[in-house]
Amino acid sequence: MGLTGGIGSGKSAVSARLVARGAVLIDADQIARDVVAPGTAGLAAVLAAFGPEVAAADGSLDRPALGRIVFADETARRRLEAIVHPLIQAETARRIAGATAGDIVVHDIPLLVEVGAAGAYDLVVVVEAPAALRLARLEARGLPREQAQARMAAQADDARRRAAADLIVDNGGTLADLDAQVHEVWQALLARRDATAT
Repeated sequence: MGLTGGIGSGKSAVSARLVARGAVLIDADQIARDVVAPGTAGLAAVLAAFGPEVAAADGSLDRPALGRIVFADETARRRLEAIVHPLIQAETARRIAGATAGDIVVHDIPLLVEVGAAGAYDLVVVVEAPAALRLARLEARGLPREQAQARMAAQADDARRRAAADLIVDNGGTLADLDAQVHEVWQALLARRDATAT
């Protein structure tokens, strides 16, 4: 299953609830961090492309500094994507290959729509929340408003995500509302898995 949604929509809340029900999570954001961890070829390539100003004092990637560059300049963002996307794809494929028969694999991938990957999944679930709520969530995490707005603007809009969705989870309400919707998604996943197994 592909799980996507705009930044601040609450994909992690949905994925955590699916994992609690037994899903195997493959988190694209975590993989994106792993492929540029200290000592990796990915980090070396990013530093070569963007310079020492995106290196933290401990030798790791200064993600906020890199974010300020790539979310303000589409050419820079595309250069970063050209470096990290192949690394992310290879690591994702490796982790998916590690799943066993009968596992329900949830791939939390924020840019699923932007990279045109909807067709690679048996089911695509889109998490939505009103833009004002998403912005408030990002600011509550410490992201300055201008940076939050730039990141939101760099992603596909709600209409594009809806067009790719098999199921939509509305994460603009209460946690009880979210739990009920995730339960429905889980039942759909179980039914699809069982139908495929017979």
